[in-house]
Amino acid sequence: MPFKIATWNINSVRLRLGLVQRFLEEHQPDVLCLQETKCPDDRFPLAALRKLGYRHIEIHGQKGYHGVATISRLPMRLVEKRGFCGMGDSRHVSTLVEAGGRRLLLHNFYVPAGGDEPDPEVNPKFRHKLDFLQEMHAVRPQEDADTATLLVGDLNIAPLETDVWSHRQLLNVVSHTPVETEGLDRLRDEGGWVDLVRRHIPPQEKLFSWWSYRAKDWSFSDRGRRLDHIWSSPGLVPALRRVEVLREARGWERPSDHVPVIAEFG
Repeated sequence: MPFKIATWNINSVRLRLGLVQRFLEEHQPDVLCLQETKCPDDRFPLAALRKLGYRHIEIHGQKGYHGVATISRLPMRLVEKRGFCGMGDSRHVSTLVEAGGRRLLLHNFYVPAGGDEPDPEVNPKFRHKLDFLQEMHAVRPQEDADTATLLVGDLNIAPLETDVWSHRQLLNVVSHTPVETEGLDRLRDEGGWVDLVRRHIPPQEKLFSWWSYRAKDWSFSDRGRRLDHIWSSPGLVPALRRVEVLREARGWERPSDHVPVIAEFG
C-alpha cells in the first residue's frame, strides 16, 4: 500500500498558497491535511490545488479563524465535520480515502491552542482546550481487514520531554503542562492510537514541528515544540516506512510557524 500523507498548520491557506503549491510539487503527498486555514469555504483556493492534481478536497472553514482542509489526489469522500464544545468552530473533518485497495478513515484535527494562562478557572481558552481533548475520546480508531484509521493535525500539545526545547522551563507553559500532556497520553492510550512519529523517530531524540515567530533567529535558538502529530490504528504500524518533519520549510519565505510532518507507508 504505497501511500504518503502530510499534515501542516499553514496559518492562512490564501496567504501561503504558494508554499502549499511548492510543498505539493516537491514532495507529492497523496493526501495533505491543512489546519488553521483561516478561510471560509467559498473562498478556498480549490482551482489552484486541483490544477496540481489534487482534485478531491473537503474543507471545514470559517472566516479569519481556525479551519481545516483535506486535499487528496486519490478518491475520497466526506464522512463528517464534527463540532466540539458547542463553540461552532471549524476544527475537524473526517474523510474516507481509497489507497492501495484499502480504505483509510482520516481524521484531520486542529485542537485549540489554549491561551496563555494554564488555569481553566481563570482562562476560558484553556478550559475550552481541556474540554475539547475530553470530547476527542469519542473519536476511536476503526480497523478491520479493509479499513484502517489515521488521526492527524495540530494537536497543540508537545507530550514528551524531548518534544520541547526545555522541559523544565516549559512545565508551566501552555502546550506542555502536565494536565495537557497527561490528557493527550490518555487520549492516545485509551483510544488505542499509535504515535507514528515517535514510533519511527526514537523518543530520546529532540524533535520539533513549531518555532515561534518571536525568535529573531528561530534556527539558531531552536526553541521549538512538537505540536503536530500523526496517529494511526495499530494495524497500520507494520506498513510505516518513513517519517519526516520538514524543518527546512520554517525557513521558506513568509513561512508558517509550523512545518509539514510526513508519513510514508508501503
